[in-house]
Amino acid sequence: QSNVRGIFVQGHDVTERRLGEIALRESEERFRLVAESAMVKLWMGDAEGKCIYLNAMLRNFWGVTSEEVPHFDWLETVHPDDLQALKEPYERAMRDHVPFSVEVRFRRADGVYRLINTTAQPRFGRRGEFEGMIGVNVDVTERRQAEEAQQELNAMLEQRVDAETARRSKAEDALRQAQKMEAIGKLTGGVAHDFNNLLQVVSGNLQLLSKDVAGNERAEMRVASALEGIGRGAKLANQLLAFGRRQPLEPKVVNIGRLVNGMGDMLRRTIGESVEVDTMVSGGLWNTLADPGQLENALLNLAINARDAMEGGGKLTIEVGNAFLDDAYAADHPDVQAGQYVMLAVTDTGEGIAPELLQQVFEPFFSTKPQGKGTGLGLSMVYGFVKQSGGHIKIYSERGHGTTVKLYLPRNHQSEDVITPTGVTTTTGGTETILVAEDDDAVRATVVDMLSELGYHILTAKDAASALTVIESGAPVDLLFTDVVMPGPLKSTELARKAKERKPSIAVLFTSGYTENSIVHGGRLDAGVDLLSKPYTREALARKVRQVLGRTGKPTGETAPPPAQKITVLLCEDDVLIRMSTTEMLESAGMKVIESGSGAEALAAIETEAPDILIADVGLPDMTGIELAEKAREILSTLPIIFATGHSDVPGTEALSRTAIVTKPYDMGRLQGSIDMLLGDT
Repeated sequence: QSNVRGIFVQGHDVTERRLGEIALRESEERFRLVAESAMVKLWMGDAEGKCIYLNAMLRNFWGVTSEEVPHFDWLETVHPDDLQALKEPYERAMRDHVPFSVEVRFRRADGVYRLINTTAQPRFGRRGEFEGMIGVNVDVTERRQAEEAQQELNAMLEQRVDAETARRSKAEDALRQAQKMEAIGKLTGGVAHDFNNLLQVVSGNLQLLSKDVAGNERAEMRVASALEGIGRGAKLANQLLAFGRRQPLEPKVVNIGRLVNGMGDMLRRTIGESVEVDTMVSGGLWNTLADPGQLENALLNLAINARDAMEGGGKLTIEVGNAFLDDAYAADHPDVQAGQYVMLAVTDTGEGIAPELLQQVFEPFFSTKPQGKGTGLGLSMVYGFVKQSGGHIKIYSERGHGTTVKLYLPRNHQSEDVITPTGVTTTTGGTETILVAEDDDAVRATVVDMLSELGYHILTAKDAASALTVIESGAPVDLLFTDVVMPGPLKSTELARKAKERKPSIAVLFTSGYTENSIVHGGRLDAGVDLLSKPYTREALARKVRQVLGRTGKPTGETAPPPAQKITVLLCEDDVLIRMSTTEMLESAGMKVIESGSGAEALAAIETEAPDILIADVGLPDMTGIELAEKAREILSTLPIIFATGHSDVPGTEALSRTAIVTKPYDMGRLQGSIDMLLGDT
């Protein structure tokens, strides 16, 4: 039995611990009170990642009670597509005890996924041990949707701004181009006006001089050369007028398909055998209102350009069809009216045009051909004609793949006009009285001399007021021949009207070197108006005067028909204009002419036609004139040959008998002399 000797009492001061526990409980209670009433979704997890607390907003979001929180697996509510995006930052934060932030979709209690931004911080105990994470979930669904909508709106607005900027830039470029072309057009029109007046003075005097020097071969040749230069100058002036939209158009309601088909032989003769021509005309083709002669010139210019682009041959496709240019196309082309058009397209298989040159091809004197190979006025003439006709022109080209030029002329609902071919009958003068009203002294004097030589009785006036005084004086006047643009208060159109009022039987013929005036509206000659454009030849003046007087019942003054054709001439010339003028000279001398534009065409004609004489250009597109002569002599050994050249001699002719050389420019006298000499040797 032991005796208790005493009691050992050991005490520990737990004041601090108890106070700490009380403070912790109070802190946790305050946290819970704040968290439960907070307007954010707040949560806590332990070191294993399990939920230990969800505040009221988050429990309501997931639809769980306080008792279910310890057993709730929040990972099951993450959208399957976002699970991987959440796991990586979450697992790294749990492993390294660092904060993390992530945005993923969580499934709400009603099954709807919401985009939640989760931001969390690590929690640590008193001794620094990791106790888990505490974080806040913020629903950013509407915010992100608004941001995406704003981004889409910004992108759409940016696209619209870019599109509008591009459209405006394109419109500004088109406006600048239109202004440039308009300025050039006005300049060229004004130059052509003065140039035509000058040409008329020179041309008229040269034609009068040709009679005075008749029989003097040297003088005749010089006059002929000068007249040829006048012709080239007149052509240039007319092309400038066409580009400047100042030429007087005489539009008719035409079917372009019929017009193109009627030009088949001319086109093939012009571009030669080496180019294949394919024409396609759509059925049910609409009519259009256009000047047939100018339309033919436009097509001929396009065909010649296409031929030149296809060196060595190729395929030329001419297509005619109906077309509709819609509002979208018109919006991209400020000079185009949306509507129905008749489309004429010319396509070649040439080398094409470089993109940087396409904007310049319609400008006067601009040419893609080598220097000396073209005037640069063909396409500009086509451009001016189409624009003046209220149409649209578009060119497409790609290097190595050819070029297409499309002309769009407005549809016309009227019936097609019957176009009467222009007669070729020559005319003489007459004995009627003509009143010439012209303010230019030199032009007036020249016209008076030409008309006087034709047998007419001439009265003159230097302006419209003086001309009206002559008419009111009672002098017998059969024809009023008046310039359109003259100084003074009385205009030429008013003069013509007043003259008709005072003398209803009087005929009126206008003349002008410039058509931006009172008898041309919208680029078209007024109905019932007769115009003789400057410069004109003596023959053109005589023919037009007789034509106008003929409507009043005056005698026509026609001459006897030309003598029967006796000699057959094969003319081989690749320059269309030279070939046409030479053919006219030869036919006027009573000869039959076979035209060819290449050596191959000429050889084929020799085999089938057996001509009496060959006139050959020295520089042909497929062979030289000497080579043609040698091959021709293999078919017809005694065929006389005349070489036409711009040089003084033709090397290689020494070995060929029965040949002659005529240098360009030549006249009918020189041709006739060479023909007579060679045919006289037989």
